[in-house]
Amino acid sequence: MLEANPSSVRLPSTVSGSAESIVETSAEPNATRLSSPQSHAEVHPPISPLPDSPTSRPATTVADWVAQIEASQVQITGVRLEPTETGLSIVLETAAGDLPTPTTQTVGNALTADIPNAVLALPEGEMFEQFGPAEGIALVSVTSLPDGGVRVSITGTDAPPQAEVSTEAGNLVLSVVPGVATAADADEAIQVIVTGEEAGSDYFVPNASSTLRTDTPIRDTPSSVQVIPQQVIEDQGATNAREVVRNAAGVNFAESAGNRDERFIIRGFEAEQFRNGFRDDFLSSATQTELANVDRVEILKGPASILFGRAEPAGIINFVTKKPLREPFYEIAFTAGSFDFYRPTLDFSGPLTENGNLAYRLNAAYENAGSFRDGVETERFFVAPTLSWEISPDTELSLEFSYLHDTRPIDRGLVVLSDDEVADIPFDTFLGDPDGRLDFDETRTELYLDHRFNSNLSLRSLIRYTTSDVNGSTIEIDGESEDDRNFPISDTRQDQSFETFTIQNDLIAKFDTGEIEHTLLFGLEYANTFFGSAPTIRTGATIDIFDPSREFIFDESGSFDFEQSSDSIGIYLQDQIALLDNLKLVVGGRFDTFSQEETFDGEVTETEADAFSPRVGIVYQPIQPVSLYASYTRSFTPVSGVNIDNEPFDPERGTGFEIGVKTEIIEDRLFSTLAFYDTTLTNVTTEDPDNPNFSVQTGEQRSRGIELDVQGEILPGWNIFAGYAYTDAEVTEDNEIPVGNRLVNVPEHNFNLWTTYTLQEGDLAGLGFGAGVFYVGERAGDLDNSFFVDDYVRVDAAIYYERENYRFALNFKNLFDAEFIEGTAGRTEVIPGAPFTVLGTVSVKF
Repeated sequence: MLEANPSSVRLPSTVSGSAESIVETSAEPNATRLSSPQSHAEVHPPISPLPDSPTSRPATTVADWVAQIEASQVQITGVRLEPTETGLSIVLETAAGDLPTPTTQTVGNALTADIPNAVLALPEGEMFEQFGPAEGIALVSVTSLPDGGVRVSITGTDAPPQAEVSTEAGNLVLSVVPGVATAADADEAIQVIVTGEEAGSDYFVPNASSTLRTDTPIRDTPSSVQVIPQQVIEDQGATNAREVVRNAAGVNFAESAGNRDERFIIRGFEAEQFRNGFRDDFLSSATQTELANVDRVEILKGPASILFGRAEPAGIINFVTKKPLREPFYEIAFTAGSFDFYRPTLDFSGPLTENGNLAYRLNAAYENAGSFRDGVETERFFVAPTLSWEISPDTELSLEFSYLHDTRPIDRGLVVLSDDEVADIPFDTFLGDPDGRLDFDETRTELYLDHRFNSNLSLRSLIRYTTSDVNGSTIEIDGESEDDRNFPISDTRQDQSFETFTIQNDLIAKFDTGEIEHTLLFGLEYANTFFGSAPTIRTGATIDIFDPSREFIFDESGSFDFEQSSDSIGIYLQDQIALLDNLKLVVGGRFDTFSQEETFDGEVTETEADAFSPRVGIVYQPIQPVSLYASYTRSFTPVSGVNIDNEPFDPERGTGFEIGVKTEIIEDRLFSTLAFYDTTLTNVTTEDPDNPNFSVQTGEQRSRGIELDVQGEILPGWNIFAGYAYTDAEVTEDNEIPVGNRLVNVPEHNFNLWTTYTLQEGDLAGLGFGAGVFYVGERAGDLDNSFFVDDYVRVDAAIYYERENYRFALNFKNLFDAEFIEGTAGRTEVIPGAPFTVLGTVSVKF
């Protein structure tokens, strides 16, 4: 039981000073300054000074009243855990003012202390959590309460702990002593008290760093944004990126470049992939994305060139990596399952110095896996150490490094016959040679500098250098068959190298013009890429798809040298303007210049492109939980080649219009976005009607549709992640492709639902169940619409159990063993989906 020492407990003092001083002291790194007092963000807007005496004029409006309440809240800016001789000391650091005396209660093995009139403003995020900080203490967490205030939960290993409250240098200190278990305690112990009701839903993520690069809440962003958090990835047992991004409405797997990459479609067009805001296309990552150090996946839909440069008007997928923790954290996991799948991983983090200024994180994984495809076996090793150095309270330097080695055969999947149907052969038939394998070696080095000059001006600089090498041989079908049985096959000896260098600088300034608040972002980006390839190709052999043989006889060979290098510079400016507390405007633009040189056996081709990409968006909040938004955005994509007059092609331009509504159905728990969009891609190359050997840029493609996303917690322990998308994507102008043809790999309808429930109390607390249904409609296999692949429904399920520091999980994928086509890249690359698969995972944290 919590014991208040009368001589050491300080009563809350009167809040003094202006509200401006409160904002000044709360501007921690990554904090967000908002204009609306209705927001649940942790840093509050500028407000008028409070009256200095009780006789001052009281608030006469709701806005003044809310402002006075918010100004009186004491901000908790840091949490420190310090071992003592008798147990543990929990220190709650404040920016200004003293914390009130907490009220307490004991439930099972947990002691909770609720602090009224307080708000969390932690640099590391929206909550603090540490497992096993001292002997006899299983968990300490500090979280915000739904109705205001802060809760400290201390869970004992065998019995509820005891604590005494005191103050130290203005901070609130809880001196904790582990409890001693009794027989009654052993019979009725409840290990974990921090449920979704107190700690918040792990499925609900209010912010996304990729949206405006200013840590703006999603509800204040004039675009459709969805974040797939770590808990969803863990609950679904996802082992690759396609199993993660399927959770977002309107996002579909397209193709895999022969099982070496993963590419996706958003709103009808191919999505560009990023990692921590850096472009992560084929030049920087020559193989499938590794998830071992991925914390979450952010998906921004619609044209996004203003912040991310050249890209199709689909949107971007941003993989955000795990960061070092200031408290010790250790986790080891092992996954095994169908088709000889084995994958151990580790995740270690913590401070390297006593004061915690220098911290590390180490993620590593090894994967050895077979496949439902005969002879397709993969092996990969991954290690990613990260260091974070807090040079001062205002400056942090982070260094991330990763190395990935991957080996696998090229697998193009199945083929389409002359009757425009996928060949009727078993899905496990591999039309290649298991001995023909590619080795991928990839290194990444990323340096991040975050500096805050003052509460209103900050700088973020990022530098990345990557290298990749691909070596080995690939045997694959490289053309169509004359008899629908024997297909031509080639053997390519690969020798490829990739290199990228990127630097970004974002300067963020916050200022007011009268009553209007501004958050101004000025950015500069430079990128250089290089790709070299010197393959040797043997042709002349065939493979019988109905009776494949591994004995190939090639009678022709050839080779060529290819090099590609590019430079790009982007300058962008964006202003987030708070016109009113509930009315926000986003205006910005970016200018890009791009140059590329390609050399093919000595013949040089140059491509140059300049483009300006504007963005205008508005958000209106008629009531606190609802945001109405509208936006206009543009994108650009360079196009290689020249027309009949030897003039270089202009870049393709995407134009997007979007309106929508975002709603917190349950505050800080359940969130939804409903979006209506219309996106057009122009300057598409098509056959020149007067000169068939050349192209002209008169083509146009359009995608429009509706999307609905819902994610979060319905009730304590009951989570949901669901979405529906209707997409009408077609060719609207072309000299060769019939107008009205559907775009490739785009279903008209797709639906995703994933839900879990975890028991919160009793002897079975921590036992959970998950179920998911994923529907993807019929898709066109090529722009000619010469063939289509059928729609499909895939059902997944999971059962898991968490107790103390252990977690056991079973994931059942494609539970009813449906046969389906996952994606396609033309008539000779049709990718079948995996059959019924079981994965079991055991993990321990210590």
